[in-house]
Amino acid sequence: MSPSFIPEPVARQPWHVIAPLVALVLFGCAVLYSAAGGNMQPYATSHLIRFALFLAMALVMARIPQQVYKFMAYPAFGGVLVLLLLVEMLGAIGGGSQRWLSLGFMTLQPSELMKPTIVLVLARFYDTLPAAMTASWRGLLPAGALIGVPVGLVLLQPDLGTSLAIVFGGVVVMFLAGLPLRWFLGAAGAAAIAAPLAFFALLHDYQRNRVTTFLDPESDPLGAGYHITQSKIAIGSGGIFGKGFGNGSQSHLEYLPEAHTDFVFATMAEEWGMIGGLFVLIVFGLILRWGMRVASNGKDRFSRLLAAGMTATIFFYIAVNLMMVMGLAPVVGIPLPFMSHGGSSMMTVMICFGTLLAADRWQTRSTGIG
Repeated sequence: MSPSFIPEPVARQPWHVIAPLVALVLFGCAVLYSAAGGNMQPYATSHLIRFALFLAMALVMARIPQQVYKFMAYPAFGGVLVLLLLVEMLGAIGGGSQRWLSLGFMTLQPSELMKPTIVLVLARFYDTLPAAMTASWRGLLPAGALIGVPVGLVLLQPDLGTSLAIVFGGVVVMFLAGLPLRWFLGAAGAAAIAAPLAFFALLHDYQRNRVTTFLDPESDPLGAGYHITQSKIAIGSGGIFGKGFGNGSQSHLEYLPEAHTDFVFATMAEEWGMIGGLFVLIVFGLILRWGMRVASNGKDRFSRLLAAGMTATIFFYIAVNLMMVMGLAPVVGIPLPFMSHGGSSMMTVMICFGTLLAADRWQTRSTGIG
C-alpha cells in the first residue's frame, strides 16, 4: 500500500527500476561534466534535458493500450522505411557516412528508430501467425524480408553497428517465437563461411581496419589502434577507486577520443575506478533483469516477444559498448545507454524502456492490480 497522499498513477510505476535509472543518468551527467572540463555545457545540461523529456515520453507510452501498439506496428515500420529512403536521397553527410536527416530544430538518425521498430513489427507478425506455421517457411521468409530491407538500407549509409543491432533484435524475436534451432545454427555456419568473403568484398576500408585493429591494436597504437589503446589505458589507470572526480588525465588532456560519447565508460572508469564500473553494471543488471521478468510474465505472445526484444535491444547497446571500450570487440560506434551524450541513441533506448513500462502495465491490469 502506498501513502494516501501519493497519486495512484505515480505510486503504480516500477520505481525499483526508475529510481536506479535516474541515479545512473545523474552519474552520467557528473561524468559528462568532468569530460567538459568542469562545465555543464555542452554535454551535461543537454543530457539531463533529453532524459527528462524522453522519460516523460516513456511514461506516456506506458499508458498506451496494447491494441494501439498492435495497430501501429506496420504503419510505424513503413514510416521508418520511408525515413531511411529519405536519408539516401536527402541525408546529411558527416564523417564519411550519410545517416542523418536535418529537421531544422533537430537532427534525426532514422536508423536508430528501426531498432525498436523491427522488434515491434516482428512481435506483431508472429502474434498473428498461427503457431503451427511458425516452424515453416511462412514463419521465416516474411520475417527475413522485414529484417533484410531496412538492414540493406542502413548498410548503404554505411553503418555496420546499427545494422548488427537491427539484426540482433530481430533474430532474438524470431528465436523466441519458436523457429527451429537448426535454422539458426545453419545460418551461423553460413555466416562463418561467408565472413572472409564479406571482409574483403563488402566491408569498407575503415571497417576492415576496425577488425584488424581489434585483433592487434598495438600494431598501430598511434593510428587505427589509437582509440582502443587509449581507452584501455584510461580504464586500467583508474584502479579500484579511480583518480578522483575531475582528475582524469586521459579525457582532460584529450588523449581519449570521443570521451563523452562512445568512450564515456573509459572516462568514468579513470576517475571512479572499479567501484564506479560496478555501480554502472549493477544498474544495467537491474534494468535487464526487470525487462526479462516483464517478458516472462507476459500474458500473451505479443507481450512476451515485444518485451524480450526490447530488452535484447538495450542489452546489445550495453554489451557491445562495454566490450568495445575494453578491446573485446571492434570499434563500431555504439554509445553506452543513459550515459553517452547523444539524442538519437537516448531516444531509442527510452522508446524501448517506455515499451517495457507499457508491457508491465498490461500485465498488472490483466491480473487486476492497479
